[in-house]
Amino acid sequence: MILLTGLGNPGVTYEETRHNVGFMVLEAVRQHYDLPGWTGKFKGLVSKGKVGGVDVVLLQPQTFMNLSGQSVQPAAAFYKIEAKDILVVHDELDLELGQLRWKIGGGDAGHNGLKSITETLGTPNYQRLRFGIDRPVHKAQVSDYVLHKFSAEERERVEARIGQIVNALPKILLNPQAELAKLPALA
Repeated sequence: MILLTGLGNPGVTYEETRHNVGFMVLEAVRQHYDLPGWTGKFKGLVSKGKVGGVDVVLLQPQTFMNLSGQSVQPAAAFYKIEAKDILVVHDELDLELGQLRWKIGGGDAGHNGLKSITETLGTPNYQRLRFGIDRPVHKAQVSDYVLHKFSAEERERVEARIGQIVNALPKILLNPQAELAKLPALA
C-alpha cells in the first residue's frame, strides 16, 4: 500500500496557489481513478482505493503546510505504511514550472512541509515528487510568491503536467524515477 500525500494549505484562500500543487495533483488522481470522495481523518482528507492494481491512500493534510507531519504520521501508522512507501507530492522552488524530480530521502531544502513530515516520521527516507513552480526574482518574495495563484498561462502548463502524472501514475507508483523520466517535456 502506498500513502500518496499531496501538500498544500486548506481553505478557499489557498486554492490553486503554487504552494497547493500537491493538493491539485491528488484531486486530479482521485477524480481520474474514480476514488471515493474525501473523508476527514488524521487531521486531513483521505480517499482510499486502487490505482492500476496498487492499493493507495490519498492524503491531503488540513493542518496547514508547516504542520503536515501531524497528518502524515498518524495516517502512516494507522495503515501500517513504512516511510519508504510514502510518496509526498510538493511544490519545488528550485525547478522550472512543471519540471518534475523524484527522490527518496535527503534534506528539506527549506520546505517546512517536508521538515514537519521528517520530524514526525523520525526519518527523511520517504519518497518525494518535486513539482517545479519556479522561483521569484527576489528571494525576499518567496512567502508571497508561493501563496499566489498561477497565471492563466502557468495554470495551463500545470494542468498539462498534472494530466501526464495522472495518466502515468500506475507505472510511476511501481518505478517512479524511470517513469517520470519518460514523461515528455512541456511545450
